[in-house]
Amino acid sequence: MYAPERHQQILDTALSRGRVEVAGLARELAVAPETVRRDLTELERRGVLRRVHGGAIAVERLGIEPPVVDREGTAAAEKDRIARAALDELPDNGSIIIDAGTTAIRFAELLPIDRVLTVVTHSLAVATILISRPNVTLHLLGGLIRTRTYSSVGDWTRTQLADVFADVAFIGTNGVSVERGLSTPDLAEARVKRALLASSRRTVVLADHSKFGREDFAKVSPLSDVDTIVTDAGVDSELADDVERAGPRVVIV
Repeated sequence: MYAPERHQQILDTALSRGRVEVAGLARELAVAPETVRRDLTELERRGVLRRVHGGAIAVERLGIEPPVVDREGTAAAEKDRIARAALDELPDNGSIIIDAGTTAIRFAELLPIDRVLTVVTHSLAVATILISRPNVTLHLLGGLIRTRTYSSVGDWTRTQLADVFADVAFIGTNGVSVERGLSTPDLAEARVKRALLASSRRTVVLADHSKFGREDFAKVSPLSDVDTIVTDAGVDSELADDVERAGPRVVIV
């Protein structure tokens, strides 16, 4: 197994279990403990793991949000499937809101070039992807730039959203919980996400399976405010059923 594959497996394991141990990873990956320690050091350098005695903890489990550039390779195949499936939720010649985050970025990349759309976003990355699309009328929301997500947040951002009522909002999240709904580590980001939901007729959440069952620091909204959640086949089926009973339709791809 090559290093990038090991890194992905280690990170996925840390996200699902909360903590990984050097000895356990060495057995599972069939490599020397020294190799695992080097892998953990590299993942800590990238900001996605935090080393602890004998192992490591996923940064997201600590309630610390890693920068978007360090999350781009995490669950890349799953995010690609989610983004492609979410294209089925696009309105015909309508208006959409695209949130910040790695799955939202992939969704923006996959938007059909011939589709006529009005797009509102607070993500600099999404805006950069769509700015040259001839059939897209692009509105970039201003505000204080949050460098971890390359997106605008704050009162100014939310004030601009008060003038918007889009057909569909495509939202990302760090946590999906029956009890707490959608959540994220940052309060300012959570407030903007709430405003995005309020500024659309319909809400589609893009969330890979690692987000299910998680509860982060800042609450975004209850699941009853969400129409559809698109996730990947790695999601626990019982948990997906519980989420669907709480309100939104769950699409598994």
